[in-house]
Amino acid sequence: MTETFYEVLRRQGISRRSFLKFCSLTATSLGLGSAAAPKIAHALETKPRTPVLWLHGLECTCCSESFIRSAHPLAKDVVLSMLSLDYDDTLMAAAGYQAEAILDDIKKRYKGNYIVAVEGNPPLNEDGMFCIHGGRPFVDVLKETCADAKAIISWGSCASWGCVQAAKPNPTRATPVHKVITDKPIIKVPGCPPIAEVMTAVVTYMLTFDKIPELDRQGRPKMFYGQRIHDKCYRRPHFDAGQYVEEWDDEGARKGYCLYKMGCKGPTTYNACSTTRWNNGVSFPIQSGHGCIGCSEDGFWDKGSFYDRVTDIKQFGIESNADKIGGTAAAVTGAAVAAHAAVTALARAKKKTGIDIPGGEK
Repeated sequence: MTETFYEVLRRQGISRRSFLKFCSLTATSLGLGSAAAPKIAHALETKPRTPVLWLHGLECTCCSESFIRSAHPLAKDVVLSMLSLDYDDTLMAAAGYQAEAILDDIKKRYKGNYIVAVEGNPPLNEDGMFCIHGGRPFVDVLKETCADAKAIISWGSCASWGCVQAAKPNPTRATPVHKVITDKPIIKVPGCPPIAEVMTAVVTYMLTFDKIPELDRQGRPKMFYGQRIHDKCYRRPHFDAGQYVEEWDDEGARKGYCLYKMGCKGPTTYNACSTTRWNNGVSFPIQSGHGCIGCSEDGFWDKGSFYDRVTDIKQFGIESNADKIGGTAAAVTGAAVAAHAAVTALARAKKKTGIDIPGGEK
């Protein structure tokens, strides 16, 4: 019988206290509140680990690199402990025929009960010959492996959207997973790479509640992709005040002003970077002084330079361009001060004359 997540942790020397702390942190990151922690703990203690077949298509392995370098005490163990990671040609010791035998065995033994995690995407041009997996086109392996899967996780922007491989003119016809596999539930966890803790929480949710998390209209977990980076960015007050970095390393940059005018795509990018952050919550690109490039959004490679001044974006609640918004805020403030002064003057005139003046202070 497959071990539970908790049994694996205990075997590895993880204390009960650390395990419960992990459950509490996971419940919070999922937006479920502390009351859900016992339910998560019960699931991880009693349910067998979910078999996972982790496939790699056209990609740079940055998703795997991101995860295995997670600084969280337990996150680095989650995919290897919570999941029964039976096949991953990047991390597994087996190779050749032995590795392919494992793949076939899991598909047969756990038919309908395993998860396929896909990193990268299949190229379709020239019958898929631009990506060969075990002597066969990757697209064929992907279709066969997903045929009896319980669910599919498209990990990273390569699997979710196509990413740089699918950028114009896309000579290999690199294609997102959801356009090849159309009859299975697919969870997209985009980002180049995605945040390790985001993947951890998604997997925990699936194991705890035995269902996929609530998704947005693009198939991304709402718990992590429901808000723009701009909404929770610590530089947002500078945006609202019309304080922007005008040139790299200028005075505004040294003061931590908003990077919107330097090309930051935070106002149009949905991800958890500004809340979950990277490297155990230490930082994220904007905090390091570089604008968001929108790597979790569809087609971000084809949307122009990452450093173009985006002073004309008006959607998603941005009521004016970055050059005008500061002036508008100042004008509104000035008008409010002038109006207050006028009302005060009228009130004083009323006291002197005894005449009731409309709009004056009572």
